[in-house]
Amino acid sequence: MRTIILTLAFLVFTPALATDDPSELIRQTTLELFDLVEENRELYEREPDRLRDELERILKPNTDIIHSARLVLGRHGRGLEREQVEAFAEALSNQLMRRYATGLLEFRSREQVEVLPLAGDNTERMTRVRTRIRLDSGSRAPVDYVLRKRDGQWMVFDVIVEGISYVATFRNQIGEEIRRNGFDRTLERLQAGEIEVDVDINGNGNA
Repeated sequence: MRTIILTLAFLVFTPALATDDPSELIRQTTLELFDLVEENRELYEREPDRLRDELERILKPNTDIIHSARLVLGRHGRGLEREQVEAFAEALSNQLMRRYATGLLEFRSREQVEVLPLAGDNTERMTRVRTRIRLDSGSRAPVDYVLRKRDGQWMVFDVIVEGISYVATFRNQIGEEIRRNGFDRTLERLQAGEIEVDVDINGNGNA
């Protein structure tokens, strides 16, 4: 399960991987992440915070975190100032980075990820790249990436793990928090690490 969840770390991309083919972007990014870990695995296993810092420095600035944040907020984002949405996007992204910095170390081989050819109707507003993750059990889990083109660059804004959208899952959990506590308090708790947002693909809360 943790192996599936940590693949959400591939939401982030480096600008050096300039390509107009979203499937190739996913493939190149996968190799980039594996190279980063393989070259420094012992260091990162001793000091996982260093991997988190590297992910934040190299990867986070190149995600469409604002678009994802607006989708997660849904109707709760109506009337918010841009600065509030940006703060929410940053807090959510920081939580993901902290969780995936250690989880990324569980991958042992780039052969665990297979990127499939594009299929179906795809546009610059929404394109879906399908991948399959080989788990330790030998089974393969579907992980799909949803991208849009912004300023001439393909950007991921959602990941669908075994049919479950991370945006939709987060929207449900965050929405409940906002209904109970209001946006400002929810943002404070998210920034303080008091809210653990889980992608629950088993329906049991043990993601």
